[in-house]
Amino acid sequence: MKHVTKADGGLQPFDRRKVQRTLRNLGLSTENADRISGEIEESVPDGIATAAVLRMIHARARTVRPAVRHRTNLRRALALLRPKPDFEEFVRVLLREHGYQVETGCILAGRCGEHEVDAIAHKDGDTIFVEVKHHASPHRMTGLDEGRIARAIVEDLQEGFRSGRCAVSIDGALIVCNTKLSEHAKRYATCRGIGHIGWDYPEEKNLRAMIEETQSYPVTIVSGVGPSIYSRLAAAGVLTAKQVAYGDATTISRDAGIPLREVLLIAGRARAILEP
Repeated sequence: MKHVTKADGGLQPFDRRKVQRTLRNLGLSTENADRISGEIEESVPDGIATAAVLRMIHARARTVRPAVRHRTNLRRALALLRPKPDFEEFVRVLLREHGYQVETGCILAGRCGEHEVDAIAHKDGDTIFVEVKHHASPHRMTGLDEGRIARAIVEDLQEGFRSGRCAVSIDGALIVCNTKLSEHAKRYATCRGIGHIGWDYPEEKNLRAMIEETQSYPVTIVSGVGPSIYSRLAAAGVLTAKQVAYGDATTISRDAGIPLREVLLIAGRARAILEP
């Protein structure tokens, strides 16, 4: 059995299914994803770095779907977002794409104190507050503290509602982060009923899966959108690849202060990423 070396130096078995999933997420057909994943599995040496495997995936994928060359790594694209307000707003957009009614952040009064939350979300009869956590390093773990704080806030807001201080009846909390969660954080959240969405957690509805399912990519996934261009797009309220791909280029150019020719170039690359 072959192994890959993770960013933290640890080894894990080579998982062909992960390679297939990544290729499918890049827009390749099932047939091509199966074929290329098999070729990669055969050719990689034991202990290869995961980053090297990812480079191989993108190189092979470009031979089948040239539009892949316009796309950067999703994990890195998320890390490039500014924590406030951009990643917070990106999370609100993503939750709306998945059927939540989302209000922007506000201050809620608990029994013992006031709490500023990043969003209030409603779905299936439940009302939760959302806390957003962003790390500039995609390899940094999100730990236990966020869950413990969220649990304390839930209790205080629920007591505040019963005492008449809080106007909103809160059923729970949801923490959304762009990195992996520590095992301790997962256990505590499960035990205490705190919702968590991390890079690869939970298995079905993690951040990566939610983005890929609705193609709600951050605009930073488009190659050529560096910090300068991104900051101007974000200031104009353009945070997703969909917005630049299908928005009015003239308006985006004017609001962001970016030459129209450059906006059209970015929009074309974004459409190539989004469309089969």
